[in-house]
Order: sequence, then structure tokens, then C-alpha cells
Amino acid sequence: MVTKTSKRKIRVYKERLNIILDILQTMNQDHSIEDLLSEFEILLREELNVGKVLVYTFSNNEWKNILISGVDEEEVLKINVEKDLLKYTQIEEFNVSTPPPSTLVGFDSVIPLFYRYRAIGFVLIGDIEEERPGISPTIKHRQLIQIISNLIIVFVENKRMQKELLEQEALKKEMELASRIQNQLIPGEDQYPKSHQITIKTLYHPHYGVGGDYYDIIQLSRNVIGFCIADVSGKGIAAAMLMSNFQAVIRTLFTARVNLKKLVHKLNDRVNESANNEKFITMFIGRYNLRTRRLTYVNAGHLPPLYFDDKKGVIHSLDKGCIGLGMLDFIPTIEVGKVTISKHSKLMAFTDGLVEHEQGNKVESNSSHIEKIIANRKSIVTNIDEIQRSIEGYIRSDAIFDDISLIGIEFHR
Repeated sequence: MVTKTSKRKIRVYKERLNIILDILQTMNQDHSIEDLLSEFEILLREELNVGKVLVYTFSNNEWKNILISGVDEEEVLKINVEKDLLKYTQIEEFNVSTPPPSTLVGFDSVIPLFYRYRAIGFVLIGDIEEERPGISPTIKHRQLIQIISNLIIVFVENKRMQKELLEQEALKKEMELASRIQNQLIPGEDQYPKSHQITIKTLYHPHYGVGGDYYDIIQLSRNVIGFCIADVSGKGIAAAMLMSNFQAVIRTLFTARVNLKKLVHKLNDRVNESANNEKFITMFIGRYNLRTRRLTYVNAGHLPPLYFDDKKGVIHSLDKGCIGLGMLDFIPTIEVGKVTISKHSKLMAFTDGLVEHEQGNKVESNSSHIEKIIANRKSIVTNIDEIQRSIEGYIRSDAIFDDISLIGIEFHR
């Protein structure tokens, strides 16, 4: 025989089950987090008669409020989750015999939410009208609120993870695009100028698949070869796009007869236009005449390339020039360097990733090992192969933290 009490219990269970099913249906309809929290607030306030609600969730290594209803801002500000709530591992009810701590005065219950034995959320609930007759709704419905809260917290966490995955996928596509742009910028060996008077060897090692380095070697005329190496501040798609624009400008403006000072001023203007004062570029640009053996160059804030003079057996740093491009609206002074290249000499231009390495918590910059590698009568190909082996050693020791680009030129006669 079904008693009135049994019927009442069955009715209560059905009501609770319907509430849970409604919440699940809202989740399945892929509503936003804001919509779901709004439904939850309406359920608590209007159907379960809960006066005060405060919901915390642990996301991205910090505790956040995701729902505040019927609670004064002052009450929220004085609560510290780690100090005040983490100690609760099961539902805690406050009453005369078990009063709440001072920071939780005004709340009747703390409902902890766990996932795989790890606290992922807390729900604080309380009555506004404590004098109302009957069992407090915060006590009457606490288990139902715990079930629903767990469902919502898991939903919120899943939404967050889904958003992170989408962002990671977008970042991956962005980096792939930047990598393709970068690869288009860097010339292959089959694109280098062909001459029996020089040998050109290059090396390119982006640290994260895409970098802010760029180099180019251009046949400007029958007897004139132009080359440049550059490093843009920053990484990723923005740096790759700036370099793409930079390459196009150089390819347009760099000629056998252009005045290098005027060229650098124009490049500075273009970098300022493209970067909006957010990035700058260091660059070494040189023009070599095969017939006269004359090298003219400008070093715009870049690491000075090394020139090994085979005749004198000494190394020179090619440092004449100006500040980096995009650092100022107008470059006040530019000095053009001029060198007559002796036979069998070599030149090596590189970015700072080649000479800067992490040692413990420090970054050490030292080009002496590069000087030792180039200061001999071995071919430039042999020199760069040796540098490649040293880079592989730095990679194994996890000492490299930046992109590496290098241009090596050997002058035969």
C-alpha cells in the first residue's frame, strides 16, 4: 500500500529529477556559460527559494566567481577561497552550535564540488528571510544543489577546455601560415647569384618553426651582388608579415646604383609605416662589386658581421652605419662603410641567436668561437658546417632560445 508519505517522497523525487533533466537539456542544447548560469540562478532563487548564492570555480590555476546573486560586494571581497573554503571537504551547515567563520557570516551552507578528489568549485548558499517558517531551503535542497552545481562546474570546465583547444588550433594555423611566409622569404641555394669569383653558403634555424630573421642575396647587375640580413623584434605571424613587407620593399628599392643612405631612410620610413612604432628591425645591408672588389655597406643596429682579411690574417667587424630601422621616425646620421676585399678572404653575417646562449639562469653573448672558426684558410662551406655542428650541440643542451640566420661569403679572386 502506497502511503501519503511515500507519494510525497515520489513527487519530490520526480520534481528533483525534472529539475536535473531540465539542466541537462540546457547543457545539451549547447547554450553559453552565461545562459546556463542564468538558468541556475533562476532555479535557485525562484523555484528553490534560495536567497543568496555565490559560486566559485578553479580555472587556469586561480579561483574565480562565476555567479553572484543576492550577495553584497562587501561579503564577496572578504572571502578568500584558499583560506576560508578549501578546508571543507563535504557539505557544511552553519547553525547555532556550528556558527560560520566571520568571513562567511550570512551563509547557511558551504557545498564543495570535487572531481577526481580535487576541489574544482564551491557553492555558498544562504537565506535572506531567516524568519520564514518551515525548513530552510538551503538545508532542504542542499544535495540537489550540489548535484546541479557539479554538473554546471563540469560544463563550465569543458567549455573552457573547448575554447582553449580552439585557440590552440587557431594558433597552430597561424604559426603554419607564418612558417610558410617565412620559407617564402628565405631564398634557396638555387636562387643565389652564380659566379666563379665567390662562394655563398647560408644557414637558417628558426627556434619555433617560424622566426623574425630574414636574409637575402640578390644579383643587382652583371658585376654587382647585394645581400642583407635582418632581425625583427618579436616573433610569430606579426613578425613574419613585417618581414614579408620588408623583403618586398628591399627587392623593389635595392639596385646597383641606389645611394645606400637614401635606401636606408626609405626602409626606415616603410618599417615605421608597417610596424606602427610597435616593432623595429636591425639590418646589415651590403653591395659588392665583383670587378672592383669593393664592398659598401650600412649596419643598421645589427650585430657586426665578421670580415676575415686573408692577406693580413686579421678579423674586422663591419660596424659602420646607424641605429635600427623603426626606432626613430627619422635617422639623424648614417655612415656608409667601405672595404676593399682581398683575395681568398671571407665574410660572415649572422643574427644574435648564433652568439647568445642560455647558461643556467644567464644569457651569455660571445662571438669569439665564431671568430676562431672563420679565421683560417678553410673554405666557407667547411666553416659553416663546423658552426652547424656547434649549433646541434647547443640544441642538445637546450641552450638556444632564439632564431639563427647566417650568410657566409668566400671571395676567391
